[in-house]
Amino acid sequence: QVRVAESGGGLVQPGGSLRLSCAASGTIASINTMGWYRQAPGRERELVATVTSDGSTNYADSVKGRVTISRDNAKNTVYLQMNSLKPEDTAVYYCNADIVRFGRSVSLHYWGQGTQVTVSS
Repeated sequence: QVRVAESGGGLVQPGGSLRLSCAASGTIASINTMGWYRQAPGRERELVATVTSDGSTNYADSVKGRVTISRDNAKNTVYLQMNSLKPEDTAVYYCNADIVRFGRSVSLHYWGQGTQVTVSS
């Protein structure tokens, strides 16, 4: 079994900051790319940022310069530091991890349940 769980969402004022965390647990042999996606009401899920196992990062244009993704491979955890938040950042944020389980030769993508981020005064 593999579980991916997010934490750290909440309500923040415009211009504020939040740090999201996502931990993967279970029968994990290795994790390739980990990433954050978000889905606002009435919109499709979109990429926020990803980080590979060797630390290479990729960001959506809408968050570049305001968001930093990082990971702790020893803890199977990925973080999303969000600064200068805007109302348009309001969404449910989902974690995704590309995981190879023990005894398996291929990886599968696992999603967390999501955490709500609301930016409002």
